[in-house]
Amino acid sequence: MSGPRSEPRTLADVMAQALAMEREAVQRYNALADMMEVHHNREVEALFRKMAQIEAKHAAQIMAEMGWTDSSDMPVSERSPFAPDGPESVPEDAVHYLMWPWHALQLALSAEQRAETFFARLAETAPSEAVRDAALQLRDEEREHVALIRAWIEKMPQPGSDWAEDPDPPRYTD
Repeated sequence: MSGPRSEPRTLADVMAQALAMEREAVQRYNALADMMEVHHNREVEALFRKMAQIEAKHAAQIMAEMGWTDSSDMPVSERSPFAPDGPESVPEDAVHYLMWPWHALQLALSAEQRAETFFARLAETAPSEAVRDAALQLRDEEREHVALIRAWIEKMPQPGSDWAEDPDPPRYTD
């Protein structure tokens, strides 16, 4: 995980970083859902699609709150602050084609916790009250997401130790 290219100095910078994180999360959750679709893991695919929808709503809320209609309204230096992955992104290599919804939620929980930590640290180093207040609000939103995912996890059956055993593993031939 790589940090932001520059410390946000203004409210617009903070919100642009938050928007970039949300958009990246939408793309990653959709990519993970596509992976699960290929492997016919419909339950986890649906969960990742739901997470993508939630993140897309957050992105739309940020755009509306800031009065931005498209990316050209955002501060140029912050349009893509993370490379290759932001704090809220789930690593693609953490996904297994036989994973259960419980696993997918664990990945989402880690991503939301990283985002919460990111905004908490940003609040600690904020150069102004406006930046600190925005970072604290975003931290609190991520904290709510953490609580929501934890509640979902409690409702999910936890897989046994043999969850990754495939009775019909893929075969590769040259």
